Amino acid sequence: MEKIRSHHDLKVWTKAMDVAMAVFEVSKTFPGAERFSMTDQIRRSSRSLPANIAEAWRKRRYAAAFVSKLNDAEAEAAETQTHIELARRCAYITEARANELEQCYEEIIAMLATMSNHPEKWCL
Repeated sequence: MEKIRSHHDLKVWTKAMDVAMAVFEVSKTFPGAERFSMTDQIRRSSRSLPANIAEAWRKRRYAAAFVSKLNDAEAEAAETQTHIELARRCAYITEARANELEQCYEEIIAMLATMSNHPEKWCL
């Protein structure tokens, strides 16, 4: 395993950035009526996920602060999953695309849970 020098080197951060960009692309197809509601909310929560991971990385001197930010990231992932499900139910995205995005978020949540459960492996 290569040395992790910044949050950019974290696999979970990279996955979170990739899925945030995928959500952004999908949200471009939402109806104009959703611009200031669902479109805005799904973009904010999807972008907040990698931002919270980056913040957690910088707070790793203190295990409790590190875990707290990871929990915030996990909550943002769950919020985004909810918006994806709403978009699916409104027929703004296909079943297949929603399932792909959901799977990405499930993988990220599992990675965050592992990090939260074993902060000693990550903290200074």
